Amino acid sequence: METAAKEKRLIMDGSKLIVESLVRSGGDVFIGYPITPANLLYSYSHERFPIFFAAPDEITTLQWMCGFASTGKFPVTATSFPGYALMLESVNMAYMMELPMVIILVQRLGPATGSATCGAQGDLSLLNGTISGGFTLPVISLSNMNDCWELSSKAMKMAIDLRTPVILLTSKEEIMTQANFDISQLAEIKTVKRKFYSGDSTYVPYKTGDSLVPEFLQVGNTKHQVRFTASTHDQKGIIQNIAKEAIENTKRLEYKHIKNLGEHLYYEYDAQEGAKTLLLSYGITASASREAIKLLREQGKKVSLLIPKTLLPVAPKYFEIIDKYNKVVIAEENLNGQYKKILFGERGDKKVTGVNGFAEMITPRKIIDGVLS
Repeated sequence: METAAKEKRLIMDGSKLIVESLVRSGGDVFIGYPITPANLLYSYSHERFPIFFAAPDEITTLQWMCGFASTGKFPVTATSFPGYALMLESVNMAYMMELPMVIILVQRLGPATGSATCGAQGDLSLLNGTISGGFTLPVISLSNMNDCWELSSKAMKMAIDLRTPVILLTSKEEIMTQANFDISQLAEIKTVKRKFYSGDSTYVPYKTGDSLVPEFLQVGNTKHQVRFTASTHDQKGIIQNIAKEAIENTKRLEYKHIKNLGEHLYYEYDAQEGAKTLLLSYGITASASREAIKLLREQGKKVSLLIPKTLLPVAPKYFEIIDKYNKVVIAEENLNGQYKKILFGERGDKKVTGVNGFAEMITPRKIIDGVLS
């Protein structure tokens, strides 16, 4: 009774938690173009962000975000596949310029315009190939209401720490479904601290130390010249085409994500002693997987559960866990097992199977059947 008295339950959706978390973390500006099923994020952001801009299209959205980011503001947007497709060139621009920002991608059924009111987990392959040259774009995936709150803040920290755009991946059901939720369990969100270059020596915009992440300094400061460029450049930000220093500086964009992955690695691992089967899932399907695990164990079946939340870069830790099991079942709401292919390639692995759905959410029963088959 004492616990119940401390509860504070509200009927709410994940959109509110994401927006509130990002604002409390220090998000300065939301820029967006309304698109289903990301409209609630757009609407709530209009109420909560200190600065809000309604862009005329998604291309403009990312261009404005780059402008704000270069001045030291932290920009956020939300979209779904058709909008993100228009953003691709500018996401590459922000990646090369090393501008921190968060892009909330709310997945829906495709291809093309597909169905705006039907959810899916169909965009992961696109995210894995967003950056030209196969460079890694960090992706953090939400799997429940608590993640909407906690991981949104962590996505912002990752973007700031690594000076990079970060994708916060979710789906229609997670964003638009109303749920009875106890907000008293939410941890305090603190502003993500930002560090700006404050030395007296000439500022070198892309010079790095052991972290491989250059110190940030905004344009418009009165002390140092600042250069940003999306073309291949050296440490000074001077366009150098294929000069050795410029190429090494470009390769660093990939290496910095790998080197610092341990500081931004989020996952849930429910290991059962004696289990020889591992169920792996992410995003909206993780909820059904948690329920499936509960039912399987009630039947006396031993099964472990892994829910990766930092989806990209792929962490070696995931393979370390996977290698402990004789059978791995990967459940995801898309036609051809996109994360399974990212992990194991087109050929796959004999011990790995998939449970997939298209135009329908995957049920715990379907997952159970996949585990037991």
